[in-house]
Amino acid sequence: MSFLKGFQAAFRGIVRCINHERNMRIHTVAALYVFVFSFFFKLSAAGYASLFLICGIVMALEVVNTGLEELADQISPGYSPVVKVVKDIAAGAVLIGAVFAVAVAAVLFWQPEGFIRIYQYFCVDMPIMWLPFIVVSALCLWYIIKGPVGMRNFFLKYKKFVKN
Repeated sequence: MSFLKGFQAAFRGIVRCINHERNMRIHTVAALYVFVFSFFFKLSAAGYASLFLICGIVMALEVVNTGLEELADQISPGYSPVVKVVKDIAAGAVLIGAVFAVAVAAVLFWQPEGFIRIYQYFCVDMPIMWLPFIVVSALCLWYIIKGPVGMRNFFLKYKKFVKN
């Protein structure tokens, strides 16, 4: 396999995981919020490196978990106690990564002045920013629940409805 084809295959795997795994969409939205709100806190380069690393680890674990689940379902379509153990272990790896991600975030964001800056921005300086925040949050929730494919299908149906 050529170098570029390897990237293409990897990208296809990531997209498939996002399209079919709600937990992956939860991880991507959580990472989005973490990075957006991180600007209200005083983080060093090492702090940002820690955030990138832990978010990447959690998402990578979710991709591996999804791959193992897909493989296990192909090998044993019916119930298998061995497959259940493999799936449970892979899911446990994601859970460990997510718990430690929360711990890293707690250490990095344990800055009351950062929360004061968020309050100041949204409630005093720019209260109008609640509107885009609510709209983006609603879109993120829709993305988590329906996924990109469900969102696309909605717009395709809406497009047909508007044409008629």
